[in-house]
Amino acid sequence: MWIYEKKLQYPVRVTKTDPRTAKLLYEAYGGQDGELSMALQYLNQRYTMTDDRVIALLTDIGTEELAHAELIASLIYQLTKDATPDQLEEAGLAPSFATHGKSLFYQNAAGVPWSSQYIQATGDPIADLSSNIATEERARVLYQHLLELIDDPEILDTLRFLRERTIVHSVRFREVLELVREKTD
Repeated sequence: MWIYEKKLQYPVRVTKTDPRTAKLLYEAYGGQDGELSMALQYLNQRYTMTDDRVIALLTDIGTEELAHAELIASLIYQLTKDATPDQLEEAGLAPSFATHGKSLFYQNAAGVPWSSQYIQATGDPIADLSSNIATEERARVLYQHLLELIDDPEILDTLRFLRERTIVHSVRFREVLELVREKTD
């Protein structure tokens, strides 16, 4: 069962059109280490876990990653909704605009469509949880890089929130990895 509260997990404030920043944010939306990849990876892995605590954590974090994708989508949409075709072309978003208009599409910053090859799942709890820690750490680095590339203080605020959540998720995955190791030993 789903309960969906119709508000974003964190406030998103965008006051100006900026397709260049939107293009960068596509990496966190549909890139290899983006929110969609993390959400689907965690929600998929929970089916082969045998510990209810791990299943619950994967469900919680996986659904939170969907909320993060919603934050990124909101940022991208607001940054591009009033952009002219010339502005989109100047930012390198003309190919996406030609295909999708101003609709969002799961792709990375280079315009490469999202791929299920980004998802890691072995069926081995230790390998999968270790992979999830690495996934969160790569996402942390991605957000750090975005923080260095973007100068809009309102967007930086949201990106800092998302970076902090990757740290929390990494810590939680480390905790359950230790539980699984103890149970396996």
